[in-house]
Amino acid sequence: MKTNLLDFDLDGLVTWCQAQGEKKFRAVQLFRWIHHKGVSDFSQMTDLAQSLRLMLHDKAEVRALSVVSRHNSADGTIKWMFDVGQGNAIETVFIPETDRGTLCISSQAGCAVACPFCSTGAQGFSRNLTTAEILAQLWFAETTLRRELGIDERVISNVVMMGMGEPLQNYAALVPALKTMLDDHGYGMSRRRVTVSTSGVVPMIERLSQDCPVALAVSLHAPDDTLRDRLVPLNQKYPLVELLNACRDYLAYAPRDFITFEYCMLDGVNDSDAQARALIAMVRPLHGEALPCKFNLIPFNPFPASGLLRSPPERIKAFAALLSEAGIVTTVRKTRGDDIAAACGQLAGDIQDRTDVAGRRAKTIRIHA
Repeated sequence: MKTNLLDFDLDGLVTWCQAQGEKKFRAVQLFRWIHHKGVSDFSQMTDLAQSLRLMLHDKAEVRALSVVSRHNSADGTIKWMFDVGQGNAIETVFIPETDRGTLCISSQAGCAVACPFCSTGAQGFSRNLTTAEILAQLWFAETTLRRELGIDERVISNVVMMGMGEPLQNYAALVPALKTMLDDHGYGMSRRRVTVSTSGVVPMIERLSQDCPVALAVSLHAPDDTLRDRLVPLNQKYPLVELLNACRDYLAYAPRDFITFEYCMLDGVNDSDAQARALIAMVRPLHGEALPCKFNLIPFNPFPASGLLRSPPERIKAFAALLSEAGIVTTVRKTRGDDIAAACGQLAGDIQDRTDVAGRRAKTIRIHA
């Protein structure tokens, strides 16, 4: 099988090229053709030596993912479903704004964290994506949108690792993909414009701060361990005190001077005034150092298996007001793409579950019945 060059960051591509007897500058040229210019046909890479192009034709390829479907929302959002083999499909979402274009990328086929308010978790987990499969989502979206719009400049300015999966549980594949996004010979993105969203894999937050610090978003969703154990099962392994300490430590290396906390607003579950005050006390304790942060309140996007409801608009507004009055920057995420099931928490794809999430959910229901 030919080597898929999307699997390499620049250092990896240099190593691969040198193993083929090519010099480092050839790897840089090749990297720019693939990621900066979006070219997959080696014959079009006109400044590469003919002998190199012949070698690449024999040994390598730039293999994108096969598109299963595409849906366009009334608000301009686009959702693609990609086939990643063995009965699995993942979803990727492009969100256009007047001042930026954001791509929401998946890192796993499914998700093992199994948060009850997330439709991805309801499907279970199959496998980690490779670096090539992560980057192929960006490569395809960028090249496709530029061609459709008839422009040469970048369309995608921001990447959020908020699609299907827990990115920090696929760390080895994630970091080379992030480095390619940031590389000036690749996509040239600012560290401030690449965001990794995590449910709280504490050891990997610490590693990311050293290996490739980008903007960090943490799926919080609860102000105490008892509730968060239910909403984010990973909390049972990495409780809030450990997570918050990891966030404080990360700030010393982060490109932004705050951590973003994502908070899904669930009616009657985590949206009371008392819970808002508990969040304030958690990040701004009376004794001890405040944690610089921003809250992004996410109206829950219902799906049948969840059994949960979205907080009413007036409750979300009151919750946000309490946080804002305490001096905490607070936004309410605008729901985009919900008419094509592309909104936050709705990505589902098609997963061959290896974790029997349906059986475990049914057992939990029987226990609590």
